[in-house]
Amino acid sequence: MNICETYTEFKDTISAAKANGTRIGFVPTMGALHDGHLSLIDIARQHADFVVVSIFVNPTQFAPGEDFEDYPRNIERDIALLRGAGVDAIYLPDAAQIYPDGVKVTIKAGDAAQGLEGDFRPHFFDGVCSVVHRLFTLVTPDIAVFGEKDYQQLMVIREMEETYNMGIEIIGAPIIRDIHGLALSSRNAYLSNAELGIAQQLNKQLLSLRAKLMDARSNLAPQQQDCRAGHAARLAMTDSLLEHGFDKVDYIEERWGRILAAAWLGKTRLIDNIALKG
Repeated sequence: MNICETYTEFKDTISAAKANGTRIGFVPTMGALHDGHLSLIDIARQHADFVVVSIFVNPTQFAPGEDFEDYPRNIERDIALLRGAGVDAIYLPDAAQIYPDGVKVTIKAGDAAQGLEGDFRPHFFDGVCSVVHRLFTLVTPDIAVFGEKDYQQLMVIREMEETYNMGIEIIGAPIIRDIHGLALSSRNAYLSNAELGIAQQLNKQLLSLRAKLMDARSNLAPQQQDCRAGHAARLAMTDSLLEHGFDKVDYIEERWGRILAAAWLGKTRLIDNIALKG
């Protein structure tokens, strides 16, 4: 496994791989790896011969007051996990490699960034697009894998790739959950044991909402379904999350055939989503 901290050594690694006609798979991460990340690597391996993982905590997707400084970092553990996962190369760029002209947004997100996360973190997707576009340019992969837990992000990146015609296949990977249904996330490390028990309600409430929506819509004419079936059920889910101990619900909405939700538990913001049709 090649561990590259400079672009020169990374470029040499990629050039050598491509010289053999190798298909390159890429999984960009911010580290603090867990089984969800490892599942992305497994999928990349199914679609490529040479798998690259980058670790870079991207400053432009954090607003002032967010958790950039406190974001979990454990590079030694991450490298050990990636070695065990059979990754071919790790790229560990610093900010100067990603932002050679200074740390600033360089790419604006498109229409997929509107609403949902875009309403509550308006800086976020521009930062994501800036770092992913730059990494795509440096890595030049054939495929790249992103988790469906950040479903809007997946849509934003697909839109960006199409806009810039980068020739990269974007693959969405299913959400990996713990035994209680909680979607795995690096930020779950912020949760206390008591908060973990509450957090596990998020997916349960999404599943309950889906059942209610499907039941309600089965009793409505098609022209009535969008305007009547969902509103009361989403309000009921909001109330239920607050009753179970969540502090605030940012949104519960339907888009792209999914039900998407974001809610706060203490200082931790959790997001999750499920397919509207199970």
